[in-house]
Amino acid sequence: MKINLKNQDQISEMRIAGQLAAEVLEMITPYVVPGVSTEELDKRCYNFIVNEQKAIPANVGYNGFEKTICSSVNQVICHGIPSDKKILKDGDILNIDVTVIRNGWHGDTSKMFLVGKTQPHNERLVKVTQECLYKAIEVVKPGAHLGDIGAVIQEHAEKNHYSVVEDYCGHGIGQVYHEEPQVLHYGKIGRGLEIKEGMCFTIEPMINQGSKYTKLLSDGWTVETKDGRNSAQWEHTLAVTESGVEVLTKRSEESF
Repeated sequence: MKINLKNQDQISEMRIAGQLAAEVLEMITPYVVPGVSTEELDKRCYNFIVNEQKAIPANVGYNGFEKTICSSVNQVICHGIPSDKKILKDGDILNIDVTVIRNGWHGDTSKMFLVGKTQPHNERLVKVTQECLYKAIEVVKPGAHLGDIGAVIQEHAEKNHYSVVEDYCGHGIGQVYHEEPQVLHYGKIGRGLEIKEGMCFTIEPMINQGSKYTKLLSDGWTVETKDGRNSAQWEHTLAVTESGVEVLTKRSEESF
């Protein structure tokens, strides 16, 4: 397994791409309301990336995917395809996942949105899933292990009576969209690859209200919970520093 460690200049490039990706999520936030289609959200993101940011939407054309964002609503775990037939309604929960390329470098991030008035059990799922991500980021530093990331996510999710999706994971990132290492969202402390300065990867826990089992729909992309219960996901791109970690896709509402 070859891990591409990044130097300071390369991380600076990734920081730019990461901030652009964060800006897309900030830009689209006011438009996530009942009655809007996921297709309209997708078009707004595409136009913003291409025309305003002068950057490249990484998902367009990636392995045949045609859209700029993945829009995953309610029981969709990940890779939901935007559509003019998918109209958001009051009470939905939505994940928007976007990746921006600038100067050949990738920034990959996702955020959960509460559409209109959301039921408390869905709000709680979204909140706990974000806590899983934040707790995982806290353990990232040189000398830690990838298993530490999975362990803290799994412990927090299961303590709150949720399950962790095991079929999909985080990934190394840089000039290549998806590279080594794979970052599992379950595991044991002290196990797995040792984390080193210069590693760049995503953490993107997918947490289900029901069981961990998934099903892939006939479109070849959309992944849903097998039991039809809701799922949530948050994602950041990270760079491992000498003393800890930098969140390259941090939004202005966040502090690390």
